[in-house]
Amino acid sequence: MSSKDKRIAAMAGQFREGKLDPHYTGFFELFNRQQFYEAHEVLEHIWLKDKHGPNGAFHKGLIQLAGAFVHLQKNRPQPASSLFKLALANLEKYPATHEHLNLQTTGGLIRQWLADLERTDFKSNPLMAANAPKLKLDGSGT
Repeated sequence: MSSKDKRIAAMAGQFREGKLDPHYTGFFELFNRQQFYEAHEVLEHIWLKDKHGPNGAFHKGLIQLAGAFVHLQKNRPQPASSLFKLALANLEKYPATHEHLNLQTTGGLIRQWLADLERTDFKSNPLMAANAPKLKLDGSGT
């Protein structure tokens, strides 16, 4: 096991509650703590094993969403916008609620962040600690 694998396993280990994979629930916990890079890393563990499976595009979309916020944290609005668009395209392939996540709400969140970036022609970064996004699972899997 590589040191990266050990680090990710340790991160995911904190989220061993309920019926869902701790890498999946860990993604949301880390995302909501504004640890977007770590959220991406934890969920990538699932995605790499099932890229071409039924949830491959779903997990990829969530990873891209976290990646968009990593770019905003680094004050790179244009790459963030590109990842928001890719995330939306991947997540729109799934029903309104998928894997305990309301994708209508998530899609609305993505569209709002895209609109905020486009409104300033990518010259202003709308991300601040006070307005950082939150994603919520519906709870039926916990």
